[in-house]
Amino acid sequence: MTVIVGQDTNKTRKTLKVGGSSIAYYSIPAASAAGLGDFSKLPASLKVVLENLLRFEDGGFSVSTDDIKAFAEWATLGGKNPREIAYRPARVLMQDFTGVPAVVDLAAMRDGIKALGGDAQKINPLNPVDLVIDHSVMIDEFGNPRAFQMNVDREYERNMERYEFLKWGQSAFQNFRVVPPGTGICHQVNLEYLAQTVWTDKDQDGVEVAYPDTLVGTDSHTTMVNGMAVLGWGVGGIEAEAAMLGQPISMLIPEVVGFKLTGKMLEGTTGTDLVLKVVEMLREHGVVGKFVEFYGEGLDNLPLAQRATIANMAPEYGATCGFFPIDDETLRYLHQTGRDADRIALVEAYAKENGFWRGADYAPVYSSTLELDMDTIVPAISGPKRPQDYLALDIAAPAFAKFVEGQRSGKDVSEKAKVTWEAEGGAPVPADVPGDIGHHNKGWYKTDDGAYQLHDGSIVIASITSCTNTSNPYVLIAAGLVARKAHALGLNRKPWVKTSLAPGSQVVTEYLNAADLTKDLDAVGFNLVGYGCTTCIGNSGPLEAPISKAINDYDLIATSVLSGNRNFEGRISPDVRANYLASPPLVVAYSLVGDMNVDITKESLGKGKDGQDVYLKDIWPTDAEVAELVEKCVTREAFMSKYADVFKGDEKWQAVEVNGGETYAWPAQSTYIQNPPYFQGMAAEKGVISDIEGAKVLAILGDMVTTDHISPAGSFKESTPAGKYLTERQVAPREFNSYGSRRGNHEVMMRGTFANIRIKNEMLDNVEGGYTKGPDGAQTSIYDASMAYQEAGTPLVIFAGEQYGAGSSRDWAAKGTALLGVKAVIAESFERIHRSNLVGMGVIPFEFTNGDSRKSLGLTGDETVSIAELAGDLKPQSTVPCTITFADGTTKVIDLKCRIDTAPEIEYVENGGVLHYVLRNLAKSA
Repeated sequence: MTVIVGQDTNKTRKTLKVGGSSIAYYSIPAASAAGLGDFSKLPASLKVVLENLLRFEDGGFSVSTDDIKAFAEWATLGGKNPREIAYRPARVLMQDFTGVPAVVDLAAMRDGIKALGGDAQKINPLNPVDLVIDHSVMIDEFGNPRAFQMNVDREYERNMERYEFLKWGQSAFQNFRVVPPGTGICHQVNLEYLAQTVWTDKDQDGVEVAYPDTLVGTDSHTTMVNGMAVLGWGVGGIEAEAAMLGQPISMLIPEVVGFKLTGKMLEGTTGTDLVLKVVEMLREHGVVGKFVEFYGEGLDNLPLAQRATIANMAPEYGATCGFFPIDDETLRYLHQTGRDADRIALVEAYAKENGFWRGADYAPVYSSTLELDMDTIVPAISGPKRPQDYLALDIAAPAFAKFVEGQRSGKDVSEKAKVTWEAEGGAPVPADVPGDIGHHNKGWYKTDDGAYQLHDGSIVIASITSCTNTSNPYVLIAAGLVARKAHALGLNRKPWVKTSLAPGSQVVTEYLNAADLTKDLDAVGFNLVGYGCTTCIGNSGPLEAPISKAINDYDLIATSVLSGNRNFEGRISPDVRANYLASPPLVVAYSLVGDMNVDITKESLGKGKDGQDVYLKDIWPTDAEVAELVEKCVTREAFMSKYADVFKGDEKWQAVEVNGGETYAWPAQSTYIQNPPYFQGMAAEKGVISDIEGAKVLAILGDMVTTDHISPAGSFKESTPAGKYLTERQVAPREFNSYGSRRGNHEVMMRGTFANIRIKNEMLDNVEGGYTKGPDGAQTSIYDASMAYQEAGTPLVIFAGEQYGAGSSRDWAAKGTALLGVKAVIAESFERIHRSNLVGMGVIPFEFTNGDSRKSLGLTGDETVSIAELAGDLKPQSTVPCTITFADGTTKVIDLKCRIDTAPEIEYVENGGVLHYVLRNLAKSA
């Protein structure tokens, strides 16, 4: 490889010649030579942001010389210099649940700009946008060879309106591509195909330039691609739309936490075991709003697929991203996955020349550090409610028993379950709560092949799902080998366990077939059900009716085990109360035993075909067995073959019709796609931020309320406001689909906001679900209360605890909040993406100060709230007074920190939201 460096008239733009080709790039060493500062000790992740500023320093892109110098100061100040900067990612990644409402907004903006006298063609992505349809397939059919095709057919039946709309978007907008259904999960497709590590394109001067591949995505797990040194993170659809329309992302130079990995994984442990420990450690360390960068000699022993699993779960440990610098393993993975040889040569040359390469001497400055010896990793799972609830496998069973005890505490066995059980001939349930708590609630169910007993801890879902782990061939091959050994010994899944295999790309099927493991997975019930997110996002599909009935009749604490990244309450299935994250081979093992009360490290998984006890050690593959099959079957040719026609799709996709031209012809009767109200009747000039006066409380929520709790997600019933809306429009319950699939219809989504079945509004006693007090003080749905308050012209606020808005980057958590008439959310702290999304929708986030909280103030929801000093010259992060008037007429004034963090965000709120701001500016420029 020949590398020649030259320089042109720009002080930091130089020329890199790789082989026989030349390309420009913006040089960080040249910036140092020009006197802008010493950047040699910056972490690679921060150098990516620095390069971005160097590239946009000239030409009116809101980047100053002082912004660049601030990075040198960051290093000298010990990794802290929270200066506001304008960052421009190279591209945008979307999935269909978040992508459909984003395209709906773009279509509505075309209508809006025409109403303001502007040009509809101004509404076009300026940066490349890829939307991968991966969130729509549900597991209706499972455990048989017909499952995949039947689920695909059902997916098209449910989602044809959405697919027609997306095809229109692909034809109407520039720089917008759609990856059809059945291809894979967006993050895995990004990792295996779309991402390039070093991107090339023309810069603002028309010069072909090489620069770090960067992106934002409308899914929080966009962070996965940081495993191959591509800086990316999740944003709400609102922020992504602004970014694709040319708006910079306003951010503070982040702290970077260095996570040193040493040692090597021990025999019998997996990358999943490692990442669950990393999540626990980083949550405890505290990394919200920070970059995490992994370094240390342990990376030499960590394949990129396992790095990607760690990077994928950055939202679970709370960081903006989890970054791995470019090294030899990055180049090996680029080659294995079919990237062009010239691109790989460019990646190596660029990284070494511009200071992005992780060599033996890589020793940057970090804001703080922590360290993990991979020799200490043991098999583990996490649950039952949060990814950071780490459990070494040998204590999982007693920990579950303790969880059940906590759930039953104070009420023993539920009276309904006790009466039903005894009425059907069960042994009397004791009134007290002795040691065998895990088996107190029991229930029979019957199927065609017999009668079975369920109890607290029965595993009813075992799913190999999610890009988090299906991108890692080591754990997928291991799962296949566990299935092979179990089947050979005569074990099978328990009859009550719904099993599924939903890989993140078609390459997985290719190498499982090549390894001859597909038939073994099929034999124990892990048939292919589709290529998509499925169980990980709550699309687990319905349980068999007798099982669901038994769980609900007997009030059982049913469990799920999945290889995903999220296990929040109410996410996986409405019938399941405890959810555990595990490696794919452990998912298979748990399906064989079917009971979370069993200690699978010591107890038998079941009887084999010869009547012998079979233990986990009998079916667990060696590392050598796994490595041999990975080396043999995971090939460059497989990746190149499966991604050759990635945008073409199958015959079903090709048959989807495209209707509409420059603007979309909104179908009046559609229950999937509706023109949102955001831009209708919008004035040409922006408004002002007003004080909040006489607001009532819509909800008081606790700690760690996630966007899964806030945003409509999963399935819903006829009795819900959304169900009633659809029923009134002659949509049968079987056709309800999911909230996620109806994100293009604001009428459905606003009815499902704060309607999660497990959300707890502290205004009500012992009530779960989307309920509150209406204006008359009576219990009602949050939607109905909101409509009543809005009709009366009464503004609304929400109070909450710590880490409000954790989890997925669901833009509807903010959109729904705004449409429900909420003007402010007052919490102890916010997660990064949701805070930004609230601002993007014109809802102001506030944080308590001086030790105040909803609890210390004794809030009940009967208060009236006024927030002053917002009108006029409001500055970012100002402290403002809030007057709380209690039901007895007494008042208390507290200070709140306004979490409008930057000057551009002030303008967004003045305009009513970031999209309104962009739309007005585009209309004026026309």
